[in-house]
Amino acid sequence: MTWRYALIIDPVAAGVDAIDYASTFRAVDPSAPALSIGELSTQRGDGIFESIGVVDGHAQEVGPHLERLAHSAALCDLPAPELTQWRQAIDRVAVECQAGECVIKLILSRGVEHGPTPTAWVTAAVAPDNSAARTTGVRVVTLDRGFDSGAPARAPWLLLGAKTLSYAVNMAALREARRRGADDALFVTNDGVVLEGPTSSVILRFGDRFVTPEPGAGILHGTTQMSLFAHLRDLGHDTAYETVPVSMLADADAAWLVSSVRLAAPVSSLDATPLSIDEDFTAALNAYLLRPRE
Repeated sequence: MTWRYALIIDPVAAGVDAIDYASTFRAVDPSAPALSIGELSTQRGDGIFESIGVVDGHAQEVGPHLERLAHSAALCDLPAPELTQWRQAIDRVAVECQAGECVIKLILSRGVEHGPTPTAWVTAAVAPDNSAARTTGVRVVTLDRGFDSGAPARAPWLLLGAKTLSYAVNMAALREARRRGADDALFVTNDGVVLEGPTSSVILRFGDRFVTPEPGAGILHGTTQMSLFAHLRDLGHDTAYETVPVSMLADADAAWLVSSVRLAAPVSSLDATPLSIDEDFTAALNAYLLRPRE
C-alpha cells in the first residue's frame, strides 16, 4: 500500500466548544514508528475504525461514517468522539488525495494499557485498483459465521454491530474463500440466515426490488449500501431490509458486494453457481458511487 499521509489526533471530549481543532492534530511520517509499544490497538485489537473512500480529493459519505464511528464507540465503551474534530481531521487529510482514488482510515483505540486517554489517528493511502472487481465481478462462497441469528441480542458483548479493529476472523474468511477458488465470502449464521461479507454489505436483486439483510441482526450497517438504496429509490426501485434465509440466495436475479473503497462488485458466482451480471446497470451504480457524495 502506498501511504500518502498520517495524522495523530489528540482526542477531546464530545461537545467541547471549539471551532478550529488544528492544534490537536500532529502530522507524522506514515512510514515511521508512531505508536507506543503498549498500544492496545496492536496488542489486543481493542479499538474501532472506519474506511472512507476518497475520489479526486473528496471524502465520500463523511457524515454516515462518523455516525457509525460514534455508534461503534458506544458499543465498545470508548469515549464518544468529538465529530467536529474528526471531520476537520478528515478534511485535512483529504487535501493529500487530490487525484484518483484513495482511502482514508479513522482509528480510535483504547490507548496505552493503563494510560489516561485513548489514542486516535487518521491515515491516507492510494486505493487499490478495483476496476476488475467492478466489471467482471467476484466469485463468492458462503461461510458459516459460527453463531445463530439470535446471538447479537443474546450476547451483545460479542460486538457484532461494531466495526472493531479485531479483523482476524474477517481476514481468515477471505483466505478460506481463496482456498475454495473464490474471491470473497458471504457470512451466514449456523441457522441459515444471510449476514454480510467480511468487508462488505450484500445487495440482492429480485426484479425491480432490491433487498439487503436487516442490520439489526448484528450486521454492520453499510454506508455504501445506504447510499445505493437512496439512489435506487430515486430511480423508482423498491428497497427493503429483511431477514434473508440462505435459500433465498438461489432466487436472486443478481447480487453485489458493496463497500466504501471497492464500491459495487457484482457477484459472478455464488458457491460455484453462476449469477448473471448486468454490466450496464453495474456501471451506472459505480458511476453514481464515484460522484461526490455527502
